[in-house]
Amino acid sequence: MAALAVVRDLREHQAPASQEELERFETDALYGFVLAGASAGLADGTIRGDVGHLDQGRTWFGCPLWDMEPADADAYYGKVLRGS
Repeated sequence: MAALAVVRDLREHQAPASQEELERFETDALYGFVLAGASAGLADGTIRGDVGHLDQGRTWFGCPLWDMEPADADAYYGKVLRGS
């Protein structure tokens, strides 16, 4: 017979993430992206180019990329990168 457990929502007990915690998470996510590409056998140059594009988009957007909406991506790729 399966045992029952009490489950509670942890969001109500956690303070919002600090700016430093968000920056560390973003760095960890980027490292995970790089490691996933390397483990998939992508060339170093391909990974470097992908990271460069993400960094440029992040710099232009000024916020973590997970905050980007489709309209923001359209503006970046349609206006900013069109001339390059």
